[in-house]
Amino acid sequence: MRIRPYRPGDRAAVAEICLRTADHGSDATGVFEDDDLWALVFVLPYVTRHPDLAFVVESLDGRVVGYVVGTDDTDAFEDWFRAEWWPRFAERFPRPEVERTRQDGTVIYAYGRRAGAEPYAGLGYPAHLHIDLLPDAQGQGLGRALIDTLVAALKSRGVPGLHLAASDRNTGALAFYDRLGFTRLASHPGVQAFAMPLS
Repeated sequence: MRIRPYRPGDRAAVAEICLRTADHGSDATGVFEDDDLWALVFVLPYVTRHPDLAFVVESLDGRVVGYVVGTDDTDAFEDWFRAEWWPRFAERFPRPEVERTRQDGTVIYAYGRRAGAEPYAGLGYPAHLHIDLLPDAQGQGLGRALIDTLVAALKSRGVPGLHLAASDRNTGALAFYDRLGFTRLASHPGVQAFAMPLS
């Protein structure tokens, strides 16, 4: 397997990987009424705005089996998400008045994204990432290699720090970030945030 820069032809593959790992690390197919929502919130905005900060794992047979995506400026990204990205899906996903389902919760989260909605960028960690690997690509050092690749790109831009958030039920991911040297940050219920200084 090899790591390479994201290409536009990878779009469907990264969306599928997002879906198949979105339920606390497990396959989220059928969890929402609309399976597409996961990727529309958690991966496709990143490859749209920052394709230069997206990297994929390609298997020997040419399949994309993992990715890391990110932004070097969370506040600018979140404002772009709010103003330019999410409005195009407002008719497909109207804002729920109350949260009755997990899909409702994710749609409400999408509507709430904006600069400063999460505190971590303001703590000196302006970049953030999302990373996912299919099960057959896990346990081979590829996650670490993906993050190292993104970190190198961020450092080359002079970005001082990086953060991410994971479900606090995804115990494998939590242990993985601990091993990589991320520091746990105070987080809201259901989520564990991590940070790493880059300078």
